[in-house]
Amino acid sequence: GKDHIYVWEKDDTKYHEDEAADILRGICQNEYMRATDPKEGKIELIAESDGLFQVDEERLLKVNSLPEMMIATRRTNFPVKKGDKLAGTRVIPLVIEKEKMEEAKKAAGSEPLLKLLPYKNKKAGIVTTGNEVFYGRIEDKFGPVIREKLQEFGVEVLGQKIIGDNPDKITEAIQEWLDQGADFVVCTGGMSVDPDDTTPSAIKQTGAEVVSYGAPVLPGAMFLLAYTKDGKPIMGLPGCVMYAKRTIFDLVLPRVMADVPVTKADLAKMGAGGLCLNCPTCIFPNCGFGK
Repeated sequence: GKDHIYVWEKDDTKYHEDEAADILRGICQNEYMRATDPKEGKIELIAESDGLFQVDEERLLKVNSLPEMMIATRRTNFPVKKGDKLAGTRVIPLVIEKEKMEEAKKAAGSEPLLKLLPYKNKKAGIVTTGNEVFYGRIEDKFGPVIREKLQEFGVEVLGQKIIGDNPDKITEAIQEWLDQGADFVVCTGGMSVDPDDTTPSAIKQTGAEVVSYGAPVLPGAMFLLAYTKDGKPIMGLPGCVMYAKRTIFDLVLPRVMADVPVTKADLAKMGAGGLCLNCPTCIFPNCGFGK
């Protein structure tokens, strides 16, 4: 039903769309990724491992600001599973000048735009605080939730210590897990503003450097992150982790599992998109809200 048929004869000045897409693929592809065959001028990159996906957004912007080409990716610092699509590349026209693709390579630089950092095998200890739990007045609801979240990443849980509102005892419990080989420690309870909420001060007493007490994410504003002198994370989790499907913990844990240090600036950047609206699509990975 077409009125015209276009015939293109290849010359030395232009690339076909499949060739150009492969150049963009080369700009992006890194370890633990595989590329699909070109199809209608598009190539996709697929994860070859579970891990943390990262994008150099500044260099990606430079490439996508050039005319007649595009690279679309998942969000940076997003947890992915083996087989997930990571990115897609293509040029807009059927053919494109070679000099434009040279500009793309120059804008991208010598390193790939994308990274996939596989998760490491890690061990964790849990410290649950609060006299109400310690004396059996209420049931601990934190432990099962934390174990389930850690199980998603294959973490070996060394155990759970339940401690009263004694900061010295909490500090001692944290240190015991570190001495027993924990790669990180998760503290639950005692993270609010009551005078007997002593978990933050107990974490400080370990000598760990506190990155931030508070994060611009809801649910999860009362989150605390610290690192020991040898780089092991200690996390203080707010009460919302007990009942909310996904929280600040789900944004930080993948980075911990991939050995990516989290800075105060990293936490601050989470404020853009850090409000959970109970909707089907948001920055929270594998969210259970909405549909």
